[in-house]
Amino acid sequence: MHTRKQFSRPGGFAALLFVFLFALVSVEAQTASVDASRTQNAPAASPTPLPAALESELSCAGYIEYAPNYSGFEVVGAEQEQEKTTFSNGELVFISAGSQQGVKVGDQFQVVRPRGQFTTKLTRKSGWLGVYTQEIGRLRVTVVKERMSVAQITDTCDLILLGDLLRGVPYRVSPPAGDTADIDRFADPTGKQNGRIVLARDSRELMSRQQIVYIDLGTEDNLKEGDHLTVYRPAGTGNISRFRDEEVTPTASYGFESEIFRGGKFSIKSQRVEDPNRTGIHGPMVTTPKVKRRRPPMPRKIVGEIVVLDVQARTATAVITRIAQEIHTGDFVEVK
Repeated sequence: MHTRKQFSRPGGFAALLFVFLFALVSVEAQTASVDASRTQNAPAASPTPLPAALESELSCAGYIEYAPNYSGFEVVGAEQEQEKTTFSNGELVFISAGSQQGVKVGDQFQVVRPRGQFTTKLTRKSGWLGVYTQEIGRLRVTVVKERMSVAQITDTCDLILLGDLLRGVPYRVSPPAGDTADIDRFADPTGKQNGRIVLARDSRELMSRQQIVYIDLGTEDNLKEGDHLTVYRPAGTGNISRFRDEEVTPTASYGFESEIFRGGKFSIKSQRVEDPNRTGIHGPMVTTPKVKRRRPPMPRKIVGEIVVLDVQARTATAVITRIAQEIHTGDFVEVK
């Protein structure tokens, strides 16, 4: 009769199990050490660049288009037109196109509102720059009839009105915002294309970060989407306040001393003479305009940076990404 062999010592099985577990832990520790070493030696992943514009800015930016060509489709009615004249997200509107015009359920359209031909004295370009067009919202077709369709408003930048026009939905992707370091306030000119901010969205005249502006550079100037431009003002040009006098307050040549104490002929309002060794306290004066006329070339006043989102023939739409102070219409721009 055969019997199963037993360990000679009661603790033999426990000892064998301990050795096995110890070896397993050692292997796992070595593997973790190798993985950690590989992770440390691996090149660091580059951070994902931040977008220059949010989705709402991309879809609501607007543009100045030189020769617009519209489809002829427009918003001509609405389900609730008996109760209201403006329409927003989720509401149903009627458009002047149906199966005869090739419209299908699921088609999407952009709602735009042309404001008219845009001209300005701020540009060096002759003639008009284009038709300023607002981007109002987007529609999705839900029901198609023979000559009209029902569409639901899916996004709005402004309230939609009867008569607003329809276009195909443009495909736009935000370019990266670029450098996030402090602006070099005294960077030298690049010598590349330069123009001006001629308009801002929503009739703004003073702008800050993440706001939309329009510049008088376009495809005719070889401008491209994603181009970064410096916003600047030439040295010495006025901003908001402009003084008509040469100085804030005029100087005077006498009347500083009292008749009794004779405190002296000099004051903070006394003349700044050009040649005190020759003319004493009277003579040709030092003035701010004279100093500006004889000084060497001065650096520009850099106030911000913009990134181009959309380019038309003579203009472009851009978003402000960095500022050193407020930006206003009329500021100059230069491709970096």
